[in-house]
Amino acid sequence: MNLNISGHHLDLTPPLREYVTSKIKRIERHFDHLINADVILSVEKLRHKAEATVHASGADLHAEAVVEDDMYAAIDALIDKLDRQTRRHKDKLRSHHVKQPVKRTLQ
Repeated sequence: MNLNISGHHLDLTPPLREYVTSKIKRIERHFDHLINADVILSVEKLRHKAEATVHASGADLHAEAVVEDDMYAAIDALIDKLDRQTRRHKDKLRSHHVKQPVKRTLQ
């Protein structure tokens, strides 16, 4: 999966990049058909905002999280939202119809 991390009004430090990369692996664990992800981290005064667009096979998933405290909390909230969306998307792709066995009559 291709991962693009960018920052607006924010210097992306290596620990911040590693944190986002490690959290994105949680989404890959649930759904392995992810093509690429774009993560944008931004700061406006006291608002820390993390948003991501994930291109998966069959859908484009978008989520954003705004937290007043710190960027790591915003990233955690973002990953939680994306995790729910990927599980829901994977659930939609899977067939839930149980195949009934063929009943044979004894003669």
